[in-house]
Amino acid sequence: MSRAPWTPGPAWLFCPADRPDRYPKALACADVVVLDLEDAVAPDGKAAARASLRALAQAGTLDLDRTVVRVNAASSAEHLADVEVLRETGIPVVMVAKCDSPGDLSAVADLASIPLLESSRGIAGAVSIAASNGVVAVMWGADDLVADLGGTSSRRGDGSYRDVARHARSTSLLAAKAAGRLAIDAVFMDIADVDGLRAQCEDAVAVGFDVTIAIHPTQVPVIRSTYFPSPDEVERAHRLLAAATSGGVTTFEGRMVDGPIIKQAQRVLLRARSQGER
Repeated sequence: MSRAPWTPGPAWLFCPADRPDRYPKALACADVVVLDLEDAVAPDGKAAARASLRALAQAGTLDLDRTVVRVNAASSAEHLADVEVLRETGIPVVMVAKCDSPGDLSAVADLASIPLLESSRGIAGAVSIAASNGVVAVMWGADDLVADLGGTSSRRGDGSYRDVARHARSTSLLAAKAAGRLAIDAVFMDIADVDGLRAQCEDAVAVGFDVTIAIHPTQVPVIRSTYFPSPDEVERAHRLLAAATSGGVTTFEGRMVDGPIIKQAQRVLLRARSQGER
């Protein structure tokens, strides 16, 4: 089905669906809240988590424009019950955990979907999954992927991704952009490592990711401040575009400026406008 472009802010936050008390706080600090029915909820707490979602809806607390629900994988016995809760509550966007193929999105074909690629099959099928009807964004997951591969760690001792994780990240990004979808970067697990999170977000912005999802509220301002350009970046982009009025190849501050560089400057201003810069 055809959908209008979706342009949420870049700083999202996971929130356990079985902790509805945390939802208003998460909504107050994040651009989008991902209520999690999957990994954040113990196996014996799934039904209670779905009941909490219903209670939030009945209380009129849910912000349907800024809430996504992560449901259990299509192969899970919980999947269809999770999807039914979305229809009951009217939440329009669903994140499907451990999405391995376009067929894993069949139960949510009437919703806007975000496939989460976190297995070898998911990464191998990224292009076809991203192009599936109803998909609005694509996310990848590093640690589940490495576990699926039989490995033990997605990162080296210095915090950098191992090669297979870098490949998966790039594959997810390319598949999302080729299909015209938002690209969502993986979570940063070391909550205390603010510098590491900032560095990962800076790289995400540089290569074209649109969103990073936090796992703790303290990560949200770091993500937001990184994705939104600084006043100096905005001012430089304005000056560059003013100097490139002819539309052809020119120079700016000693460097060649052509079509791709102009597009990058326009992207800076687009990011700034989403923050309220005019």
